[in-house]
Amino acid sequence: MFSNTSTKEILRKVYLKERMAFSDEELEDYSKLIFENFKKGFEVSAGINISIFLPIKKFNEINTRYFIDFLWENKVNVFVPKIFNGEMISVKIEPSTELVKNSWGVLEPKTNDDFSDNYFDIVFTPLLYCDHNGNRIGYGKGFYDRFFKKINRDTLKIGLNIFTPNEEISDITAEDERLDYLLTPTETLSFFTGTSKFTK
Repeated sequence: MFSNTSTKEILRKVYLKERMAFSDEELEDYSKLIFENFKKGFEVSAGINISIFLPIKKFNEINTRYFIDFLWENKVNVFVPKIFNGEMISVKIEPSTELVKNSWGVLEPKTNDDFSDNYFDIVFTPLLYCDHNGNRIGYGKGFYDRFFKKINRDTLKIGLNIFTPNEEISDITAEDERLDYLLTPTETLSFFTGTSKFTK
């Protein structure tokens, strides 16, 4: 379909179009497989801080509810993104937390009384595409790249995506933050150079 490298703009359009073609049933099946790969490869413990996105249904993002329920069952502190003053923060949620749609149609906590922008053990990251080097493509707003620069550098950045790497991204810049792992329905890819206390 492509040469070995393509730009973010091209890859963003192609993979969004491909993802939008999946049915609700296919998306649920892929979401469950990605979640099962996480459980097979990673361990969590009570009291750690994990940030995870709430899916944007109109963009066919994977269903992260399987992750969230599992993390709550294991007494993990669960945070989700919220746009505040034009930037992304991450707010702690409980099963009783009230969620509202923001101006982009994304669910987020109604209040930001309990937020953290400094320490996370794991951040689960949405994306449209990731290459073999862990470079990710989102929707082009840069929220996650800026967020990663504010938090602790030893945070594990785990991307959740349906597609495995194919082309390399040709226009990576110094502002782009690489992932440590990519979870897909068929595999877990590591771009991590150290030893993680969360992997099995």
